[in-house]
Amino acid sequence: MSADRPFALTIAGLDPSGSAGILADIKTFEQHKVTGFAISTANTIQTENQFYEIQWTDLSFVIRSIETLFLNYKISVAKIGIVSSLHDLNRIVSTIKLLSPSTKIVWDPVLKSTTKFEFMNIENRLDLNKILSKIDLITPNHLEMEILFPDFILKEYQFSTNVLLKGGHNKKALGRDHLFLKDEILELLPSGKNCFEKHGSGCVLSSAIASNLALNLTIKEACKNAKIYIENYLSSTTTLIGYHYV
Repeated sequence: MSADRPFALTIAGLDPSGSAGILADIKTFEQHKVTGFAISTANTIQTENQFYEIQWTDLSFVIRSIETLFLNYKISVAKIGIVSSLHDLNRIVSTIKLLSPSTKIVWDPVLKSTTKFEFMNIENRLDLNKILSKIDLITPNHLEMEILFPDFILKEYQFSTNVLLKGGHNKKALGRDHLFLKDEILELLPSGKNCFEKHGSGCVLSSAIASNLALNLTIKEACKNAKIYIENYLSSTTTLIGYHYV
């Protein structure tokens, strides 16, 4: 294992199609020359076209896995995907911060599958804000943004963390992302490249951001670089499964 590469960890579901979840994340880490570790929060039965079933991993097993990795490696960034509840998310985030306060955390809030299967229900917004204050960046799309922040108004909202609002579901400005930092809001515009819908594109984008953060880039730089990576991925094929390359 090369000592030159930083370590990044994905804590997310296993998609057997390899297009989303920890398999997609590991592919993305490797393309960025980041050493990737993975902990599965759930096993799923799905293809790129259809979601069928999920079997959640016991939280105590996930926590023990996190503890083992952090006690043996200096992990620069942790990317979190699907988890079953805010309670589980809080336990995961709190464990990471306790073991390694300097580790950056990126949460891709996968709340529903494209076939409307609900992974997580946002029960308590006070709990949500407390959790978000421990996270460095979240990457919701417009549908997830409506669930997380139902009273959100562009340029008039104060978040307890940095937010990359993805533009993939924005019919009015497709592909135009908004990055909300503590002191500024940035628009990340699409390049005009011919892109096609992909299963797991949110996973790929968030793990590309995590990779760039592991390489010591700022959040702003990481998001800009990750946008280039995801556009290459989206344009790589006309099917729902794409090719990974930098």
